[in-house]
Amino acid sequence: MKLIVKFNLVLSAVFVVAFVLTAWFTHALLQRNANAEIEENARIMIDGATAVRTYTATQINPLLKTQMTYAFLPQSVAAYSANEYFKTLRKTYSDYSYKEATLNPTNPGDRATDWEADIVHTFRQNPAQTEMIGQRDTPTGKALYIAKPLTIKNPACLECHDTPDRAPRTVIDQYGSANGFGWKVNDIVAAQIITAPMQLPIQRANRAFTAFMLSLAAIFVVLIVAINAMLMVLIIRPVNQLSNIASEVSLGNLEIADFHATGKDEIATLAESFRRMRKSLVEAIKMLES
Repeated sequence: MKLIVKFNLVLSAVFVVAFVLTAWFTHALLQRNANAEIEENARIMIDGATAVRTYTATQINPLLKTQMTYAFLPQSVAAYSANEYFKTLRKTYSDYSYKEATLNPTNPGDRATDWEADIVHTFRQNPAQTEMIGQRDTPTGKALYIAKPLTIKNPACLECHDTPDRAPRTVIDQYGSANGFGWKVNDIVAAQIITAPMQLPIQRANRAFTAFMLSLAAIFVVLIVAINAMLMVLIIRPVNQLSNIASEVSLGNLEIADFHATGKDEIATLAESFRRMRKSLVEAIKMLES
């Protein structure tokens, strides 16, 4: 097996190992970054919804309290404001969804589905838990969700949710007296849940991974071609020439031209040593013939 073949086999083996390890590390890093990006976007949106809730409860609701005695105004409800805020966002980010999933809601549209109810129950069983992150399959693909518990902290909320007798007449006229009552202070009654699509960030990460690995493979091809060319010019060709000269000399052809190598590298040193050896051999042969 020729030297250049051995060299290429070793170099290829090193590249394959490095390529596999780089692919594993890069893929894991890009996937982790994509998940972090999804979580960050979802957390920004759920924090925005929380800010809207707080603004509505502290500033809008007091302004509309008097009008609520004559007609129900959904703008005074924090959950309504958060949902309206998110409806506007969905015009641009249609794949995101937001819901205040409630076990016993006043508005039937807020009633928790089975998997949402499981989240609320988990928060109830672990009051110290402030956030839950997970993944679930949806019709549009895998999605990440972030959930935060909604706890009754303000006793004023019980005005509409304690008993039907205490609730404003306009609320009863709007939603009836069957749902949304029996809440108590410090009860976890619902969970804010935002669902963010994972498909697009993951696709971007996969495209970046493919582009990086193709670039790495292209760099290897260019590198191995350059190294082979360098080996051929600087090592293989001079060694072959020295080998041919040595073969001719061994067959008695003492008139063959010397190999002249420029520089001070190992090949030039070898050529100079071979030239001196050949000269000594020729002089020895001449002495024997005389």
